[in-house]
Amino acid sequence: MAPKPRGGKTPRGKKRKGKHGENKDLTLGSEEAEPVNMESMGHPEIYPLVLTTKTQEIFSCRIDEDLTDEQPYKLIKKQDILADFQNRAAVSDFYPVKKIIQEYPGDEILIVYDKDFEFGLNFYVIGTEEGKENYLNPPEAQEEQDEDIPEEIYDYKPPISKPWVSLGSEKEIEEESVTTSTEQITYMISRKRADFGAPIKFSDHNASSVKDAYIECTAYPDKNFVIKQLEKDVGMQVVPEIKEISTQTRWTYPRNATTQYYPREFLEKEKEIFGQSKSLADFLNNMSTSVEIALQQNEITNTFIDDWKILAEEEGTFGDKTDTHLKEYQSFTDLHNLMEKMVTCVSWHPNIYGLIAVSVAVRLSFEERVYFSGKLLLQPSLILFWSFSDPIHPQLMLESPDDIFCFKFCPSNPNIIAGGCINGQIILWDITAHASRIEHVKTGSSRSKKATLKPMFLLEPDDNKEAMYIRHCAVSSIENGHKKVITDIHWLSDTFEINRMGSVFENRSGICCQLVTCSADCTICFWDIRQQKGITIQSIEKKKEESIEIPNDVPSTFLHLDLSWKPLSKLRLSKGETSLDHCPVKLSMGKDHLIYKTQGASSLHTPLKEKVLVQNIVVKTEEMNPYQNLESGLANLLRPIEDFCTKFFVGTEEGEVLYSDWKMERDPETGRLMTRKPLSLNTVHDGAIHTVQRSPFYNDIILTVGGWNLAIWKEGVMFGPLLQSCCAPKRYTSGHWSLTRPGVFYIGREDGYIDIWDLLEKTHEPAQSQNICITMITCIKPWTFTAKQQFIAVGDYYGTLHILEIPWTLSHPSTNEASSINHYFEREVKHLEYMEQRKKIREQERKEMALEREKKKVKPHQKGKDQLEADLKMDYESYLELEKTVLLSLGLIKATDTLSFVDMI
Repeated sequence: MAPKPRGGKTPRGKKRKGKHGENKDLTLGSEEAEPVNMESMGHPEIYPLVLTTKTQEIFSCRIDEDLTDEQPYKLIKKQDILADFQNRAAVSDFYPVKKIIQEYPGDEILIVYDKDFEFGLNFYVIGTEEGKENYLNPPEAQEEQDEDIPEEIYDYKPPISKPWVSLGSEKEIEEESVTTSTEQITYMISRKRADFGAPIKFSDHNASSVKDAYIECTAYPDKNFVIKQLEKDVGMQVVPEIKEISTQTRWTYPRNATTQYYPREFLEKEKEIFGQSKSLADFLNNMSTSVEIALQQNEITNTFIDDWKILAEEEGTFGDKTDTHLKEYQSFTDLHNLMEKMVTCVSWHPNIYGLIAVSVAVRLSFEERVYFSGKLLLQPSLILFWSFSDPIHPQLMLESPDDIFCFKFCPSNPNIIAGGCINGQIILWDITAHASRIEHVKTGSSRSKKATLKPMFLLEPDDNKEAMYIRHCAVSSIENGHKKVITDIHWLSDTFEINRMGSVFENRSGICCQLVTCSADCTICFWDIRQQKGITIQSIEKKKEESIEIPNDVPSTFLHLDLSWKPLSKLRLSKGETSLDHCPVKLSMGKDHLIYKTQGASSLHTPLKEKVLVQNIVVKTEEMNPYQNLESGLANLLRPIEDFCTKFFVGTEEGEVLYSDWKMERDPETGRLMTRKPLSLNTVHDGAIHTVQRSPFYNDIILTVGGWNLAIWKEGVMFGPLLQSCCAPKRYTSGHWSLTRPGVFYIGREDGYIDIWDLLEKTHEPAQSQNICITMITCIKPWTFTAKQQFIAVGDYYGTLHILEIPWTLSHPSTNEASSINHYFEREVKHLEYMEQRKKIREQERKEMALEREKKKVKPHQKGKDQLEADLKMDYESYLELEKTVLLSLGLIKATDTLSFVDMI
């Protein structure tokens, strides 16, 4: 056994190990602990080290499992430890004794578990073969000699010098030393002895007249003398950083080069010869006519004109492709609202240039809305009016009880705004009293009227910030309205009105007074903003006194509707035999149903009509509110409109496109009013429909966008869509027709891209795709300001409104574009009709083939009893023959025995 050190103390800077060899305190200093020098302790071949639990598991030397008190040592192969150096490098626990292990002469190294920490650590390595043999086979004579010696006698031995063992320090010294890397070049210059001291005379000499009189030595890079800099490890103190930068222009030898030419002139003799040449005269006579024609063409036609540019101006979309992208013009974001909101609806003001209204809603799911309902009540739900003149501050803010998901300006009076809430209520605003912020400024002649906006800093001092918030005038009843979010809203035209059965009558008032809405509660409602029949002005005044005190800044335009507004009629689109209903999310009424006046209004608060005639009573609209003097329920006094189309398109939440009628019919059994069945039902979208819009150029062409595709329909064609796109890379979220080009429409995607479709260029895929934002596009709304300037408003999921300028090629139609697109639609209709006819023909052919197969079928013949017995006997005989053949082939019977076999059977 290796002798124990006296006292059993641990070296300085170490602490004992706990159970299983965990480190309690490592050596202070660097990460690589130096091996303890045991030579001074009398054991030069012992090297203590720490083995962690992971290292013990790797080399199978776990304490109390692999190593015990009876066998506290382990022989580990040297190659395993060297492999651990390559895998874990300095992290290896054997790294402090790396040199010892590498120079160890044997193949196995002895590792001993130091249970009592006699050498300071939990393990130690015996670094010599002699020490390993002494540990494994301790000499017995040494123990007997120790017992015989009664007293310890000190025997002095002089120190013996040992050979020097290299630990790698000479390599570090050699790397740090500077040595020459290139060989020195020696030049030897010689001269004749007779020329030493001879006088020298300088004179001028023409170098160009003597060969090799001068030699040009230009600078050039020589790769043979490129010095490679050696990398060195240098330690230094912190000093100010010094940079040395230089530059030099590459020098080249200048050369002078000149050239000169002079015209060739004919001699007099040559001139005479050419003048008498017959071939030259014939050539000039033949070519003179062509030259004269070319000169005349140059005078008539401009040779420097760009024919391709003229072609681009003529064809429009097929010309200059560099001006086809939407350009960012402006963007609006509500910086004062800290809530995370998204844009739900966008609408341009019908009369004012550069004014746009935007509704925003909180980005929360239904469960999150229920959870944060208390906080949401404290946050205002707004419709923001943004102006190009002030992109930071909204011009107006319309307050509502809950988030608005759709709204529309009244076509006959843009001061009246109707909106649909997420809770199913309809809100009405009247901004006539606040029109001073956005009023028209009349400058110049009457022909050059241009609507402008008054900036915020030019407002009067009385126009404080509180006036920007406008409260609603009326809100519909919660009990009698929609039960879920209102997804679409439209004003009906001022030329007609409908009653509760859906019949159409003439509207003599000339005011838009009815709306239509659809909701996720599977209902479509028609609303009338006029007071009900029998309600007088005195009753309204009495309601003012009895109701809760209304703020002074809230107009009483629709006080008769507040909290008592009920729908005029309600439609439910049934799914047929089941009790379920379709869930409408978007509507598309005809052009006769929706007429938005965008011209001819010179002021926001221009009177709607000078006089309104109702029940032969003339009332001046300047003296009192026109909506309070109109009564609904006067259909019996109005003239019905014959041949009025009451059909409309509906997009559902399941991706279905319905074509239905709003006229009600009575149930023949119960006598109740009920909605008619849809005239057609097509399912081409694989998700909720986000857009159902009629073309501004063709009243019977409808665009639907939903799910992963889009479709174009024609009213009256029930077979299917004229155009159905393939699956897009991302879901479509919105869409809109171009206002000036019949074959162009814009589609928004959930990844922030806009697909621009041009049916003149491509019908199977978008003409181009352009990235607008990094999140989902929620709505698209183009608008035409002038003949040369058009904009498109794009709202995204992060609440930002992007205003983009439409390029020339997407805003100006090419020659005969309307007729070309109309011809394309007619061709697709003929194709659908042909396909439908082929389906009918194939179906008729299938029926005829089925009848023929039925006729050709022969009924099975009924066999008699005798015939059945004969068939059974024949089957039995064939079985006997087969059995005999098998037995003969197996050798079980002989051919002579066949008769006896048959008799036996």
